[in-house]
Order: sequence, then C-alpha cells, then structure tokens
Amino acid sequence: MDKLYTIRYKNANEVITTHETETDFFKLDIVEKDNRYTVTLIPKRTFEIVDFIVDMPFAFKKGDKFFGNGYQSWTKTKEYTADEIMPGIIHLADISEFTKGIARKTSDAWFVDYSELPGEFHSHCYTYIRNGDHVKLWGSLSEKFGYTLFKVKMNANRFFFVKDLEGKLIREPWQIFDIVSFEGTYEEVFDKYFAMWKMPETRFGMMSGYTSWYNYFQNITEDIIIRDLNGLDPYKDQVNIFQIDDGYETFIGDWLDPNPKKFPKGMKYIADEIHKKGYKAGIWLAPFNCQKVSRMAKEHPDWLIQDDNGKPMVGCIAWGGAYTFDIYNEEVRAYLKEVFDVVLNEWGYDMVKLDFLYSQCIKPRYGKCRGEIMCDAMAFLRELVGDKLFLGCGVPIGPALGVVDACRISCDVDLTYFGKFYSRIQVSNEMLNARSAINNSLFRRHLSKRVWMNDPDVFFLRKDNLTFTDEQKYLLGKINNLCGDVLFVSDNAGDYDAKTGELLKKFFDKTNEKVIDAEYLRDEVIKVTTEKDGVVSSFTFDLAKGSFITVEDWKKYF
Repeated sequence: MDKLYTIRYKNANEVITTHETETDFFKLDIVEKDNRYTVTLIPKRTFEIVDFIVDMPFAFKKGDKFFGNGYQSWTKTKEYTADEIMPGIIHLADISEFTKGIARKTSDAWFVDYSELPGEFHSHCYTYIRNGDHVKLWGSLSEKFGYTLFKVKMNANRFFFVKDLEGKLIREPWQIFDIVSFEGTYEEVFDKYFAMWKMPETRFGMMSGYTSWYNYFQNITEDIIIRDLNGLDPYKDQVNIFQIDDGYETFIGDWLDPNPKKFPKGMKYIADEIHKKGYKAGIWLAPFNCQKVSRMAKEHPDWLIQDDNGKPMVGCIAWGGAYTFDIYNEEVRAYLKEVFDVVLNEWGYDMVKLDFLYSQCIKPRYGKCRGEIMCDAMAFLRELVGDKLFLGCGVPIGPALGVVDACRISCDVDLTYFGKFYSRIQVSNEMLNARSAINNSLFRRHLSKRVWMNDPDVFFLRKDNLTFTDEQKYLLGKINNLCGDVLFVSDNAGDYDAKTGELLKKFFDKTNEKVIDAEYLRDEVIKVTTEKDGVVSSFTFDLAKGSFITVEDWKKYF
C-alpha cells in the first residue's frame, strides 16, 4: 500500500511541512512486517514536532461501515456509513472564544478537525471496517507516545494514520506508530487485538449496587445515604457495592474536608456502615480538579495548570468551572498521595470512582504531548490506588487500557430520557442523555471482560424525580444488563413495590445472553441480535423514542 508521509515540525517560530522520510532534523525508521506497522522518528537535533500523518489509498466497498471510537468515556461511539456525517461542535458555539472553550472542554475538538462532510470520520486508538460478518481492525499498542487517530474519507477512498504530537519536544528516538491489524469476525479481531495488550485480569468480575448521584446530585447527607443503604436490604443477595458520589466534600479539590453539616460522623463511619451490610464501599473523586472557591485553589495557586496568559486554566465546566492540578508538581503528587492514603486506608473505601480525568491533558506542556501526559497521569493514579478497585470516568480510552479495573463506556444518563435541551442540539458529543448512553453501551460492548468491567452508567426503576416512561426504563436496564458489568441504580430501593423489586433483581442478575450484532437499520432504529444457550434471537427499538418497535419485542423481555 503506497503511503504519503506528512510531518509538521517547528524550526524556531516557523512551522515546516515535509513529506520526506529524512531531513536535517530527523530520519524515519519504518518497519512493516506481517500484521504490524511501526514508525520510529530518530532526531538529529532537538526540535518540536506538531503532528504526523500517513495517507494511503483504501478501496471502500458498498456496505462498509467505519467504527468511530470516541475520544473519552463519554464521547459518542458508533459505526458510520459513507453517507453519514460525524457531528462536531455546533456552529452556534463559535460566537466567542468563551463559548468555544465551553463547548470543546470535554472533547477532542481541541486537536481534531471535524470536516462535517459525508464519509469523513475519525476513531481514537483503534478502529475497524465491517462489511457483514467480515471485520478488519487496526489498533495502536500504546498511546504513551501521543494519541493515535484513524481517519477516513470513504467517498475518496483514503485512509489515514494520524498522531497528535502538539507540544512534543523530540530529544531522543520516539516511536510514532505501533499499529497492528487483524481480519476476521468481530469477536476474533478483538480477541487478537486486546491479547497483544497483555491486559491484567480484571479482579472483580461484576459489580452491582447503588450510587447516590442521579437522585440527589450534590444534595446528599448522612441520613439520606444510610436510609438508601438500608433500602437495599431486601436485595442484599444481588448487591455487592454501594458508592457515595459527589456531594460529601466541602468543595471539589478539598478532598480531606468532608462537609461536617452533611456528614457529621465523617466518611469512615459511612464506609463502616456499608461494610456491615457485606458490601464493598465505593467513593467518587475528581482527583485532578479543584473549584475556584476551594481551599486548595486559594492556598496553592502554584499547583494549578496555567493557561497561555499565566492564569489558572479551567479544566472542566462543572461546579461553575474548576481548575486542574498539575501532576508534574511534586507538591501536588504529595497531596494526592495523602488523599488516597486517607480515603483508602483510614476511611477504608474499597473502590474509587475517578472522574473528569481528561482535564489533565487538555494542554500540552513541559515538552510532552497530550497522550504522553494522559498516560503519565493514569500510571500515577494506578500507583495511588494500589490493589484497590479503580473505576475510571471521563477518561480518554487509550490511556485507560490496561490501567483501570472498570471504566465508564458512555456519557451520563439524565433524569429525562431525552436529556437537556443542550444535549439535543449537540453542544458536544459528550453531553448527557440516555439515548447516547444506550448507543455507546452497544458499540463498546467488546471492551467487557477483555479489558475491564464495562460501566454503562445507571438505570432507573423509581417513579419519582424522573421523566422516563416504563418502556424507556426497561430498555435502558436491558441494554445495561446485556453490555455492562457495573450495574448501578440511584433509587431508594426502600420505596419499591413488589413488581419493581423483582425488576431490580432481574437487571442485577447478569444475563448469559450475549450481543452478537448491533446495527442501525435506519435513522435511530437499532436491531440487536443476541445468543443465549445456543438460541439466536433479536429485538429492534427506536433509540429516539426509547421504545421497542413491536409489542412482541416488548412482551418477550418484560
């Protein structure tokens, strides 16, 4: 396959573009053997590289579908056909630098251009092209040398390997690509690809239980938590974990300052009460972030990543905007080490859900590119978590591979099936709604058990503080049970009637039914084909409405 190399790098303040494989600045060591392709850049002097693109022809066929793996946990992920468009940030967001920043904060739009032309898509870390039962997969074997993207222009028959290297200062040989490719069935190619990562075995095959977020958000108290903990008593045979989410801390970033009014007995008391029930205790942190009003932000402004103007950089828009700790600051590392020691050892929590992790790598710095920074950050967190359970969320997928025990594979759901108005106008591909969560759970199902425990976010069964039809609730629960290994509700199960309690048991009881195919038939109509005990069956649903297409499909499952 003929390849055109395009390398952009800096000479002083000038950006130079070259197609040569050797210049006065570098030479390339390119090896193609069997199903593996590697490119190593060998510098002749120190210089800053911007990006690296390999452009090659590819004969797309009628019926080909391109898998677009989203940048991070929440990003939309699906198969695309040549007549579709991959939506980016809506143009309304471009009215000012401020709105641009808000819209792009969670996404890859900082460093990836969305063409918004039919058939032009990209995928992070790995991708495949599927035609019927035949799948060809390409995948990176490491993101620590920079983010790997696979791009296509299906209608122009072009395929690209792209490396995001912005900010990388090249001083020594740097492996640009280490890409493998496999052909076979869907299951075969993923078995082969992830086997090459030499993943550690997940240490916890399945988690089912409770998380506090989607009923109370930050308005949790000790009394609410203990009440909901006791509410699970009739279902204790199906429950093995109970997680406290955001709201226990005084401010984001001040992790060792639990709110004394809301949790007067402290967080160790809560963990102890959870353990008395026989469950593992989980707790949420956004370890890299601190609110503008937090004690940490006020006392340690030098701990924060700075923007180009020398001011603290806003790393996420939650909580009215939050700054980001710089993990390369030794005092930050010492502080986070203390936080995790207290949370895991003094308070006694068994699992940490670590959220908004993408914020660490928005800005390249210290001669490091984004992928390198994110891999450093994930290795640091794994060191802090030790042998306790690590649930990743809001994390770029590639750097999380082989590091976390469980990972969110979808965006947040919402208290309404359709999501807030800004989700419907696609401010970004990460905005919360059940429709996107269901889509992602189906198209990231291959990660389950091969890489980690899939967390598809919660399902709901309660009747209050929620805008879901029964059918929407059951569809979400069914997809979570099929594709997930972390099965959480946020309901007070003590309010359930007998019928609802039986449904909870049904959705917590992980099925041996396996999804063998999921595809869009038209618009937002999805057909899911499954196999259970040797019997193949299917059901079809309208994702836009959250409803099964036929009464028979509805009755078959409920």
